[in-house]
Amino acid sequence: MRSEITSRREIQTYRIENPATGVFEKEFDSTSDADVRAAVERAHAAFDTWRRESAQTRADAMKRVADAYDERADELARTIATEMGKPLTEAKGEVELAGSIFRWYGEHGPALLEEEKLDIGDEASSVVVTDPIGVLMGVMPWNFPHYQVARFAAPNLMLGNTILLKHASICGSSAVFIEEILHAAGVPEDAYINLFVSNDQVTSIIEDSRVRGVSLTGSEGAGIAVAETAAKNLKMSVLELGGSDPLIVLDDVDVAATAEAVAKARMSNAGQACNSPKRIFVPQAMFAEFTDVVVTTVGELKVGDPLDQATEMGPLSSIEARDGVVEQVRKAVSEGATLRAGGDALDKDGAWMAPTVITGVTSEMDAYAEEIFGPVAMIFPYSSVDEAVRVANDSSFGLSGSVWAKDVEKAEEIARRLEVGMTYVNEHGTTKAGLPFGGVRRSGYGRELGRWGFTEFANPKLVRVAS
Repeated sequence: MRSEITSRREIQTYRIENPATGVFEKEFDSTSDADVRAAVERAHAAFDTWRRESAQTRADAMKRVADAYDERADELARTIATEMGKPLTEAKGEVELAGSIFRWYGEHGPALLEEEKLDIGDEASSVVVTDPIGVLMGVMPWNFPHYQVARFAAPNLMLGNTILLKHASICGSSAVFIEEILHAAGVPEDAYINLFVSNDQVTSIIEDSRVRGVSLTGSEGAGIAVAETAAKNLKMSVLELGGSDPLIVLDDVDVAATAEAVAKARMSNAGQACNSPKRIFVPQAMFAEFTDVVVTTVGELKVGDPLDQATEMGPLSSIEARDGVVEQVRKAVSEGATLRAGGDALDKDGAWMAPTVITGVTSEMDAYAEEIFGPVAMIFPYSSVDEAVRVANDSSFGLSGSVWAKDVEKAEEIARRLEVGMTYVNEHGTTKAGLPFGGVRRSGYGRELGRWGFTEFANPKLVRVAS
């Protein structure tokens, strides 16, 4: 996943350039330094009020947000398609997922806030209460413009924290819609404030003593910059960064059905997902057949207008992003990899790229270690399961991974050996409101969603009363 804090000197312009056409559509005014300072003060003042609302009042607001997502699903999905190129069917799925996250916290939040009594064998009363910590800064990416914000905002607003939100520079309309929905649902205007800010301004916000934590979903470079600033200022932080997820196929699968499912999973959102199955490991004996099916499947995908209900893959988010992925593929081929399908930009206006399959990637090549954030499937043969696990774990990333097999007990045993934050059997990258989301290594730290995401920016405060 991507955000843009890669250089603190960079000045961002918030504008929508339709990636399907390359046509400029809209620009948003940046937030001034004075308005940033005012926003921090407003969020800080609102914290004392918002935190003292009853848990049920905050929960009811979360449910109204979910209702709004249900009611405005078509409108929000069209905005996603126009801003970053996601096909309507996938965009609607994202909107539904975002709404389900707000609803989950609305339904479960009050129980998560109940105090916990501790029995430590003495006569004193010892309880732990879950308190919010204050103003939080969120830096969100473009690839899932509503889901990513929901993942951060829903638990923290339910908890009683207040939020300053920097969205990706290509998702200004989604950012405005989110703020509008939250305020209309009963979240105070100063408890959630959208900001169109630069990297320097983000740094100054994190450094402000009134801001108590920061959550970023983005690239490694973005994570390093934010983590450094947060650490220097002793701020809590959660980072969800890149991934090069392994997917291991065992030798008892239905080859054709599995290959087709895996190919479509890799090409979902034009491959622009941190937890997409980017490295696919297949037994040597079925490697040729499996690869042929993947090549055929991606070649038959309907690549076209994201506003067309029949489209299966849209453009990448921007021409710059497309060109970067094309260059990664060209570099891999120049180093000896085999191009089995695609690999080039499509000859049309916008950020289009052909679905791509490469094989023959070795540890000496850049593609072996990099995250390829686009519609590129890398397929590797293996001679033993132990070899597959070893190579799968030979990565600086550790977000998620999966194992596919008919023998689910064997698959689960292998899945547990993957050094990642999330493992799956016979599915990949499934995300639901009640499941923890997050990785290890250079994929970041901390967790979002479920009860795990509820406590990252909380103070589990001991209250002890001696008898």
